[in-house]
Amino acid sequence: MALQEKYYEGRCTCASVRYRLTSGPMFVHCCHCSWCQRESGGSYAVNALIESDRVELLTGEVDGVQTPSNSGKGQLVSRCRKCRVALWSHYAYAGIGEAVRFVRVGTLDEPSSLPPDIHIFTSSKQPWVVLDPGVPAVPEYYKAAEYWPQASLDRRVALFEAGREKQ
Repeated sequence: MALQEKYYEGRCTCASVRYRLTSGPMFVHCCHCSWCQRESGGSYAVNALIESDRVELLTGEVDGVQTPSNSGKGQLVSRCRKCRVALWSHYAYAGIGEAVRFVRVGTLDEPSSLPPDIHIFTSSKQPWVVLDPGVPAVPEYYKAAEYWPQASLDRRVALFEAGREKQ
C-alpha cells in the first residue's frame, strides 16, 4: 500500500502551508498510544513515515516546536506559523532523527489515499475504535523487518548508512 509511487499533497487548516510528498511513504502507522491521543485530541494519530528530503515545502513556513514524547527523547513538531496545525514530526527514531518525517496523514488533501499499514500501541486503544482485521495490529511497537515491505526496508537502510557517513 504505502509504496504506491505518486505525489501526495497536503496543507494546514489556513492553507498558508502547502507541501508535497514526492514519493509514497516507507510505511504508515496508526498509533493508538495515549500520547498521540492527547496530542491529536482524537483516538489515534495516523503518520506516514517518509524521508525528509522527499517532502517539499511548496508555500508558507513552519515552526519547529520541541515537545515531550513517551520515549523521553522528545519530538520536533513542525507547525504552521499562522494556524499552528501540526504537519509532521521528527522523532528520536532509531538513530535517524531528522532524516525521517512522520507526516500527519490527516493534513493530506486526500488522507484516504494513505491508509494505515499497521496499528500500533493498541493496548491503549479506545474501546469503541474498531480495527480492520486485514491490517496488522500490535499491542505496543514492532520490528520493521517483520512488517515493512523489502523496498521500504531498503530505503530505511539507506537512511542509516547516510547517518553513519555524517558522523
